[in-house]
Amino acid sequence: MIDNFTYSTPTKLIFGKGVIKDLPDVIAGFGKNVLLTYGGGSIKKTGLYDKVKSLLKDFNIVELSGIEPNPKYDPSVITGAKLCKENNIDVILAVGGGSVLDCSKAISVCAKFDGEGWDLVSGKVMAKESIPIVDIITLAATGSEYDMGCVISNTAINDKRGYLDELMFPAVSFLDPEYTYSVSKWQTACGTADAMNHVLEQFFATPNSQFNDGVMISALKSLMANVKVALDKPDDYAARSELMYICTLACNGIMSNGAGYSGWPMHSIEHALSAYFDITHGAGLAIITPRWMKEILSEKTVERFTTLGTLLFGFDKSLSDMEMAGKVIDAFYNFFESIGIPMHLGELGVKEDKIEEMADHILANDSTNEPWMFAPLDKPALVRILKESM
Repeated sequence: MIDNFTYSTPTKLIFGKGVIKDLPDVIAGFGKNVLLTYGGGSIKKTGLYDKVKSLLKDFNIVELSGIEPNPKYDPSVITGAKLCKENNIDVILAVGGGSVLDCSKAISVCAKFDGEGWDLVSGKVMAKESIPIVDIITLAATGSEYDMGCVISNTAINDKRGYLDELMFPAVSFLDPEYTYSVSKWQTACGTADAMNHVLEQFFATPNSQFNDGVMISALKSLMANVKVALDKPDDYAARSELMYICTLACNGIMSNGAGYSGWPMHSIEHALSAYFDITHGAGLAIITPRWMKEILSEKTVERFTTLGTLLFGFDKSLSDMEMAGKVIDAFYNFFESIGIPMHLGELGVKEDKIEEMADHILANDSTNEPWMFAPLDKPALVRILKESM
């Protein structure tokens, strides 16, 4: 069944080899003053920084570099908003992965707000305007280039928030798969795990439909096949292009239009992990995924597992539902391990003595225990998932 839905994505996607030749014309549509945001300098090593600066030689460029993985409210968002106000910025150009773009999204609304920016990010107040955003994505992962969300960490209070606002849809996203050739094996694997989890957060919901299931299972099949190719041959354009396109579509809701909403519990758990221990987001999700699946498996939820078992993994239909569900859980664990992700939180520096505190944090800030959710999680369930993941 396809239920009622409203869907709108104002972002223009420009996809393919060499597409940033159109960057000057796109930027000119917004103005002359540009805030260029990027991360630790990889775009300089690859030559993309020089290419962008050459293309925009006739524009006034202000730079914000050093944006962190798990982007921080302080200093990056605060500094970026200040630069925008001081330099009358017309458009923000984010060059990098999802962290750079997420930070730029938060900057875009905070720069137009006179109060404390964290009040926007934490949902205390609503933004009324934003600075337009253009991005050049260099990592296939978060899908931030095609959605209205960002995730920002506030290390001062061990908080990490997912923030949604239609004002933060990018205006234009440039997607050239060749810019992902230099991405490390670790980030390629973690980016794929992130996108897979985006799909799974939408798959585990009711109501659902054959169409939605088919789209999401096709996406999972492609991600799982093509990441193996990309890890072996980093410059394989066919593999990189599929990874990039699916990652772009996986988080903006298009795969689950008309289906139910799960509440995205695995992301809620991982946000706490990253807030406390600053781990790589995709790795945290990979570790949490099979443990969450084990925790929520029941007669009520098992149909979702059997659908994955038959359509994604091709398991024998003669298996009992619970047997097939167990094989599905094991298959995801083994897959993530096979692409180089350590499957225990302790290997990433997470300390077990923080589990109770993190569980309380999740319930207070994200909430995983609402009755409308596909599989509500109370504190004991959260603690079990985290302990199983250690």
